[in-house]
Amino acid sequence: MGVTLLADEVYVLRDKVRDQVEVYNVINYRLQRRLTVPTNGIFTDMTSCEHYRCVYIAICNDKCIHRLGVQGAVTHWAVNDIPRGLSVNTAHNVLVTCGVVRKIKEFSSHGDLLRELTLPRDVVNPWHARQTRNGEFIVCHGDAVHRVCKISADGRHVIKSHGGQRDISQYNAPGCLAVDDNEFVFVADFNNRRVTLLSPTLDYIRQVVLPEDLKWGPDRLCLDNHRRRLYVTDKEFKDGEYTAGHVVVFSV
Repeated sequence: MGVTLLADEVYVLRDKVRDQVEVYNVINYRLQRRLTVPTNGIFTDMTSCEHYRCVYIAICNDKCIHRLGVQGAVTHWAVNDIPRGLSVNTAHNVLVTCGVVRKIKEFSSHGDLLRELTLPRDVVNPWHARQTRNGEFIVCHGDAVHRVCKISADGRHVIKSHGGQRDISQYNAPGCLAVDDNEFVFVADFNNRRVTLLSPTLDYIRQVVLPEDLKWGPDRLCLDNHRRRLYVTDKEFKDGEYTAGHVVVFSV
């Protein structure tokens, strides 16, 4: 249900009752330990913060975020809307994308609500958001229209977009984003079974992961900027639920 990096370790989130977080060495991918998140909720995403040395996990039905320290200490706070995508900005705050209400909520590391932005009306069903160094947002969304947008820092205006048609030539469920140090954007396009690379101005560059590289579909992304590795959760969606999955690592 998620993958992230923290302190030269890979954290993998699995949908089970306990030991949901598995921690692997980033060099040889050997399992180091397992951590338990005390919840019966449904996971939607996971991200990490090197500054505060912790992992954040979004719980859909509980409408909350769990904060998991590297030693296993867990706290949580309410979002009061259904959280979907998570990311951390340059101020080390947590950005929570709430798709149903079309909002991005910004929290401190300990759960203080700092601000919330309502996205433009044509950004329907947002899945994930990343904030650029100049304060703008990259958002992927999809309902009748599936695309990736660059949105102004106040959340009010779409500056640039890529996509728009729900088909094989553009996007069909672009559910997650990764952004490198130069602000190139990786887009997980689940139903088209690929990962697309866009320029900082959202111009198409190439496909970095192709359907033949995966067994099912790419759902979550994590980019190791230092080693230039892209971690992709490759998941099977069958009969309305996720039934299988693994993490695939690509050099990019």
